[in-house]
Amino acid sequence: MTNESHVHHPNYVKIWAVLVALLVISVAGSLSSMRAVVLVAAFGVAIVKAYLVAKNFMHVTVEKRWVPYLLVAMIAFVVILFAGVAPDVMRHSGLHWSNDAAKQAVETGMKAATKHE
Repeated sequence: MTNESHVHHPNYVKIWAVLVALLVISVAGSLSSMRAVVLVAAFGVAIVKAYLVAKNFMHVTVEKRWVPYLLVAMIAFVVILFAGVAPDVMRHSGLHWSNDAAKQAVETGMKAATKHE
C-alpha cells in the first residue's frame, strides 16, 4: 500500500488565473512604446509562465534528477537551431535572395545617426 495521502495537488484554478493575469500583462506590455517594457513583458512573463506550467501541469518536481539533463539538452538544441539558421538570418543577401527591408532599415538608421552627430 502506497502512502498517496501526502501527495500535494496544486490548485489548478488559481494557477490558471495567474496564467491569465500574466497573459494580460504580456499583451498590455507589448502595446507599450518603451522597448524595455516590451522586452520584460515578452521574455520575463514568458519565463514565469513556462515555469508555472512546467512545475504544476507537467509535474517536473517529481523527476528532479532528470531536469538538469533535459535543460542542457534543450539549450543544446536551441544552439544547434540558431547555428543552422544564423547564416541566412544574420545576413542581408545570399546567393539567390536579398533582404531589401533590412538593407533599407540599416540605411535609415545610418542616416539618423549621422544627423544626430
